[in-house]
Amino acid sequence: MVLEKTGRPLVEREVAKPEPGPGEVLVKVSACGVCRTDLHVVDGELPEPKLPLIPGHEIVGRVEALGEGAEEGTGRLKPGMRVGIPWLGWTCGECDFCRSGRENLCDRARFTGYTIDGGYAEWTVADARFCFPLPERGGLEDVAAAPLLCAGLIGYRTLRKAGDARRMGFYGFGAAAHLAAQVARFEGREVYAFTRPGDREAQAFARRFGAAWVGGSDETPPRPLDAALIFAPVGALVPAALRVLRKGGAVVCGGIHMSDIPGFPYDHLWGERSICSVANLTRRDGEEFLALAPTIPVRTETVALPLEAANEALDRLRSGRLTGAAVLVPDF
Repeated sequence: MVLEKTGRPLVEREVAKPEPGPGEVLVKVSACGVCRTDLHVVDGELPEPKLPLIPGHEIVGRVEALGEGAEEGTGRLKPGMRVGIPWLGWTCGECDFCRSGRENLCDRARFTGYTIDGGYAEWTVADARFCFPLPERGGLEDVAAAPLLCAGLIGYRTLRKAGDARRMGFYGFGAAAHLAAQVARFEGREVYAFTRPGDREAQAFARRFGAAWVGGSDETPPRPLDAALIFAPVGALVPAALRVLRKGGAVVCGGIHMSDIPGFPYDHLWGERSICSVANLTRRDGEEFLALAPTIPVRTETVALPLEAANEALDRLRSGRLTGAAVLVPDF
């Protein structure tokens, strides 16, 4: 499924099977999650995507072939191995950010399904160094595992940026939030879920995943929050979250794109409250989260659809008609 021009539906195309270059692996795609970032790319809210582009960066598949030097470069990947391919697809390894453990901020980084062709296809290629081996046994099956590769990883990094906060507000209880909430509860934290006002389906979804309190984003929780994690791309939620945050608390914005944040009184920020964003992920995030997820165990809520239904999946995500995550399956 190919994006030929932003703001237009994807087009089904027959394209040549890709060949792995040096350091790359060829992967037969088993499942690819549909992420809100895909929507931002397709709708033109993220600048200068590769065009034409095959979107998708929550990829689960099996290694079919290794390019020159791929096995030597990782020592981990072999033909037939099940792997996950995330958003971060390549970094320079040389800049100050990369050398200080912050490769997620690399100015030359390349991203799967944005500047590199992704997983809305039967086959894809990826840098072997940025693929995660996935367990064959005791792990999630392919469709259930796909959302872990971005929604899970970004949710995990967002949670970590909140430090040791105990009472945590989750604004926008969808794919990322329902995964991060499970980690939070496993760690003994309290989850307060905020949804669109009146969205009873999303509120019931949050209750199923153990939220201690559920309400609309215009409501005040029964106790002040230690932190607020914002997954909905709505800038107005930042001052709303600040209003219900206790002193010393943090608002963490977990999305790659957000509408403009409106002005708010300084008094809402005062008291050493803070606002920060989460940018991309590091390979260390992936290794930590994918090791932790089976021990909880993290459960994903998914809707499987055939690859050719990619536009339907994006439309449902755009309109808020998804509970959990949509996952495209080439061999549906």
